Amino acid sequence: MLVSSLFGMLGAVAGCKPSGPPPSRPIPEVAYVTVAPERAVLTTELPGRTTAFLVAEIRPQVNGLIKKRFFQEGADVKAGSTLYQIDPVPYQAALNQAQASVAAAEAGLPAIQSRATRLQSLVKSKAVGEQEAEEAQANNQKAMANVALAKAALQSARINLSYTPIKAPISGRIGVSNVTVGAMVTAYQPASLATVQQIDPLYVDVTQSSAEVLRLRRSLEKGQIKSDDSSSRKVGLILEDGTRYPLEGKLQFRDVSVDPSTGAGTLRLVFPNPDHVLLPGMYVRAVVEEGINEQAIVVMQQGVTRDAKGNAVALVVDASSKVERRILTVDRAIGDKWLVTGGARRR
Repeated sequence: MLVSSLFGMLGAVAGCKPSGPPPSRPIPEVAYVTVAPERAVLTTELPGRTTAFLVAEIRPQVNGLIKKRFFQEGADVKAGSTLYQIDPVPYQAALNQAQASVAAAEAGLPAIQSRATRLQSLVKSKAVGEQEAEEAQANNQKAMANVALAKAALQSARINLSYTPIKAPISGRIGVSNVTVGAMVTAYQPASLATVQQIDPLYVDVTQSSAEVLRLRRSLEKGQIKSDDSSSRKVGLILEDGTRYPLEGKLQFRDVSVDPSTGAGTLRLVFPNPDHVLLPGMYVRAVVEEGINEQAIVVMQQGVTRDAKGNAVALVVDASSKVERRILTVDRAIGDKWLVTGGARRR
């Protein structure tokens, strides 16, 4: 039994001299609680930052002049929607020229093929020489290659024209536009025109020290805690202002390497974000469930004090109803209670 309150102060003295026999000392009353093993879900808070689920930097794939912008900065855009329009006139002209080149190449091909076939048949009767027939066959192959080359140029011109409307590759929220109408852009330029980020769902990247990972593994191996498969992957989130995020997330993966400069690894969590409360770059604290201790000893924090050396100390009622002082080994806080992992030493 753990004593949770200290002895009270005695009453104040009334008058200068006692008028009668001194009052008897009142029997002090002490409150106590009975501590028994109970089931406790063990959690740990890990610092981290939010990260967009998908990020797409918008860059042009052809050179040209920006003619129009079709979005409002900070608005949500759909995948495939047009964001910018590059002047299509020169690319339409190139497409028309390529189509004409294909038509010209195909127009002369039948006559060349017919001549090559005719001369090949005349070689057998020795009406023409073999060299003349071979030259006709070479011209036929060259004409066929020219047609294929013209068709390839047509396909390239069609692709370049399709790149003049710059479209969103993903759905999400678009940020600031780095160019205005009338700006000249180049294909695959280093500077992006804008950035689209998908923030529902949203990643939260948190760090956990390798020492904590080893401690948790040892606890699982020793059977001190066990993993609950139904909830071990669920995590909560505490926002920067201290409020609890209302939706639960999931642990997606644990990094396979440890940063040698910090001695910590990264855990990636995924949280639904339908109302866009979470934004990329926010500082948060993730509440990750480590496991379950079926025989946990938890005591009220009011019943535990600290001595001069910083040890956790509690007053315990033994089997003979006597109060003795015990030094406790405190692991962590669970709500308004302490998780006690040891306290057999007497003082």
